[in-house]
Amino acid sequence: MSLYRDKAVVLRTYDLRESDRIIVMMTLEHGKVRAVANGVRKMSSRFGSRLEPLSHIDVLLSSGKDLDTVSQVELVTSARGLYTDLDRLTRGLAMLEAIDQLGMDGEPTEHLYKMLVGALQWLSENDSALVLAAFYFKLLVVEGVGAHVESCVGCGAPGSELIAFDLFRGGGQCRNCRSGVTISPDAFKIIQSIVGGQLNHALSLPESAATREVSDLATKCMEHHLERRLKSVAVFESPER
Repeated sequence: MSLYRDKAVVLRTYDLRESDRIIVMMTLEHGKVRAVANGVRKMSSRFGSRLEPLSHIDVLLSSGKDLDTVSQVELVTSARGLYTDLDRLTRGLAMLEAIDQLGMDGEPTEHLYKMLVGALQWLSENDSALVLAAFYFKLLVVEGVGAHVESCVGCGAPGSELIAFDLFRGGGQCRNCRSGVTISPDAFKIIQSIVGGQLNHALSLPESAATREVSDLATKCMEHHLERRLKSVAVFESPER
């Protein structure tokens, strides 16, 4: 049984037997890892609170046939601040769900780990109506399916003429090529800022009809790529949207 150490973000957990728990984490060097934390649900556990979703940890693991085993764990960054704010907590959990779906067991994906760590660190210190949408759009870029909003995906008309977005073609459309959902000019400008290198400007914008459009579209784009619904974002949905 070999030991290895890595840094990780806890994505989710589920109970095993009476006192154990399986921890699913995105690691820096080993991709997505599933490991058993023995006795972690006991009151006497030394590191139960360190293995909650959103925690950034330094973990020592023992390799196993089906599941690894948590041997030691130290906190790098606590998620306590996120747990005190429902909106930020929900945004953080939605980030975890997307990473969990994109990551593959045992396949190193350093970019996913680093993007998640950076986004959670920013979220713990700030908040923005667009932080989750920006995270999704940036993830799609590194996955090679980023939103094309510089010009029409049909005829190449300039970005200033875009009025709709087609999920299947992955980009904006002009009036002549339109087949997707209508998107306002203000929302297109925000998306262009996010994917075009002006992320800080986008994150500084106050909540508005345009930011809600962008958030809705980002979720639809991510769900289209994953081919499944994202459970964590349902809390942001309301009948009037």
